[in-house]
Amino acid sequence: MKILVTGATGGVGRLVVDELLALGATDVRALTVNPAKANLPPGVEVVKGFIGRPASLPAALDGVDRMYLAPLIETNAEVCQLAAAAGVRRIVDLAGAKGDHWQAIEDGVEACGVPWVHLEPGEFMSNSDLWAAQIKAGDEVRDGYGSAASALIALQDIAAVAAHCLLEDGHEGRSYELTGPESLTRRERVAQIGAVLGRELTYVDLPHDELVQQLELSMGEYAAWYADGLRVLAEHPQRAVPTVAELTGRPGTTFTEWVRAHQELFGGGRFGGPDGLG
Repeated sequence: MKILVTGATGGVGRLVVDELLALGATDVRALTVNPAKANLPPGVEVVKGFIGRPASLPAALDGVDRMYLAPLIETNAEVCQLAAAAGVRRIVDLAGAKGDHWQAIEDGVEACGVPWVHLEPGEFMSNSDLWAAQIKAGDEVRDGYGSAASALIALQDIAAVAAHCLLEDGHEGRSYELTGPESLTRRERVAQIGAVLGRELTYVDLPHDELVQQLELSMGEYAAWYADGLRVLAEHPQRAVPTVAELTGRPGTTFTEWVRAHQELFGGGRFGGPDGLG
């Protein structure tokens, strides 16, 4: 069974490759724009291509049975049609919550007629790097909607679910909401980052308009959309669901575990405590 992983050097796609190998997959093909710099594990077939350029895909799709589809709305429908024509028999796509910005991914996959599995994660834990510069600079985090609660998920857990859905039977036609194991407010997340770093961080709630102005520096046109989403989460906290543990057989990554593994983003040591010796 040949499995194609698109976006194989991206944040989730690269981890999907690793998870497939860990589960015993022996015929993995990885799609990347620059095979020479991909640095993928031995035994993985690396091919050049990009889902944003559908014309580059026919050779990559040749002989493929199942495919992990990275999210790219602009060319998604055409890529799915190419996959169907090539004889792909299952697409596991990375989308988002039903009805949101990423609904076009699921629509395109379903329209092509290939059996599908939809992965619908919420916000990524890695988005917390939004606060990295402030935390490196001092002990105050200026943000907004500190009571907005979400069950953030680690990229590794999304990749693990994707690998299981690619290799196992019984998932076709299913949509899986994916979250981390706990719902935390933004204020609680900042406190947990501080605890890992051995510092006491203060969360400062900004008014909505000021928050949008600050977010525009890093998010551009998406700042208002993101801030509006935080306002919704403050009124309607996201609940955590056990899907990751149920599908992978291992607990989902907690936010504290993720911070410990990535504390250098916030100015901490790479291993353990704030001095790196923990």
